Amino acid sequence: MDGTEGSAGHPGPAERSHRSSVSSVGARAADVLVYLADDTVVPLAVDNLPSLSAHELHRAIREVLQLPDIALDIFALWLVSPLLDEPSLQFRRNVFFPKRRELQIHDEEVLRLLYEEAKGNVLAARYPCDVEDCEALGALVCRVQLGPFQPGQPTACTLREKLGSFLPAHLCKRGHGLFAALWGRGAKAGTSEQGLLNAYRKVQEAVSGDSEREASLRTHYRAYLTKCHELPYYGCAFFHGEVDKPAQSFVHRGGRKPVTVAISLEGVHVIDNREKHVLLGLRFQELSWDHTSPEEEESVLWLEFDGNNEGTPVNKLLKIYSKQAELMSSLIEYCIELNQASEPAAPPESASSSSPPPTQRPQLRRQGSVVCSRIQHLSTIDYVEEGEQIKPVKPKRTTSFFSRQLSLGQGSYSIVQPTESLEQS
Repeated sequence: MDGTEGSAGHPGPAERSHRSSVSSVGARAADVLVYLADDTVVPLAVDNLPSLSAHELHRAIREVLQLPDIALDIFALWLVSPLLDEPSLQFRRNVFFPKRRELQIHDEEVLRLLYEEAKGNVLAARYPCDVEDCEALGALVCRVQLGPFQPGQPTACTLREKLGSFLPAHLCKRGHGLFAALWGRGAKAGTSEQGLLNAYRKVQEAVSGDSEREASLRTHYRAYLTKCHELPYYGCAFFHGEVDKPAQSFVHRGGRKPVTVAISLEGVHVIDNREKHVLLGLRFQELSWDHTSPEEEESVLWLEFDGNNEGTPVNKLLKIYSKQAELMSSLIEYCIELNQASEPAAPPESASSSSPPPTQRPQLRRQGSVVCSRIQHLSTIDYVEEGEQIKPVKPKRTTSFFSRQLSLGQGSYSIVQPTESLEQS
C-alpha cells in the first residue's frame, strides 16, 4: 500500500456525521467531496469517475490545495464509514510515512494539515495523553488560535468557555445538575483551565529572524507534532474491537469491553475506549500474531506476548474480537515488511572492530502513565506448553502458539509489565 491507495479507519469527522463523498452524479461527471482533517471540504468536478485512479485523484487534491510534491508520500486517501455504506473520502496522513521525515517538512500548509489531524485525535482521546501532556498540547492550540500570551488575556475563567477546543472532553467534564450549574455561575476556575493557562504562559515564541506570522505558525505546528511524536501510537490506523474483561469470580464472567486497536510502524496498542488509557502496548519484536475467521463465529485477532503468572514466565494470548481482524493482521505484516526493508544492512564484522556503539537510554515514563500497559485489566490465556505452530517464522519463542512474528535473527523477548511499577519504553 502506498500513499495514494485507499485505506480503512475511523477518524473524527466520520464519527460526527454520515456523509457521502459523491454529491451529484450525471452521465459523465460527478462532484467528489474530499474531507480534510479539520472537516473542511475540497469539492472536485471529476469526469468519468469510475475510471479515475487514486493517483490521479490524489494529484487533483494536491493541485487544489497547492501542496508540494512531497505530499504524495505524506498523505493518503481514506474511504471512511462506520458501516461502509456511504463512505466519505478523506485526505489524511499516510500510516506508512515515518515520523522522522515529518521533522524535515517546511511547507506551512502541510504542517497545518498534520497539526489539525493530530489535534483532532488528541481532543477525541484517540491519542491517550497524560494530563501534563494534554495541557502542553492545549497550550500550543491556544497559541495558534489566540496568538501570543498576554498577561491577563485570557484568564483561566475565560478559557473555561472554550475548554473543549483545547483539552479532551473527559478532562473538561464538571458533572451534572445543581453543582454544575453553580460552578458555571462564577465559581473559581478549575485545575484544567488553570493548568492550561500556566502551560500557555510558557509557550516559546519564534526566535529573532523567524518572527513573521507564517514562520511563527510553522514553529508552533511543528512543536505540536514533535510533542505528539512522544506518543507511541502517533500516526497509527484505528480499528474497532472488543476484548474479554477479567472474570470477577468462577461463576460470573466479566463480559467484554470496547477497545480501539492502534497499529503503526512502531507496533500495536490496545486502548480502552472508556478509560482513555492503554491496556496493552507491544512493539513488533515483542509479539506474535494471527487471525481467525470461523464461518459460524466471530473474527478474532490473536496477539501473543511474554508475561508472567504469579512469578512464572508464561506466554499470554489476547483475543480481540473484530470484523476487521484480517485487515489488522495484514497491516501488521505489511508494517513489519516495510520496517525490514528500510533497515540499513549490518556492516561486516571486523577483527579490529572497536567497542559496540552506545545504545540510547530508554526514556522513563511517568508512573501510572496512560501510555503504560495495564495487563491486569485484560483477560488473557496463559500457557507454558508447546502450542501448534502456524506459519513458522524465525526466531520464535521457546514455546509459542503462534510463530507468526518478526524475524530478527537472534531476537529476544522481554516480559511486558503492568503499570504499577515505573516502566521504560
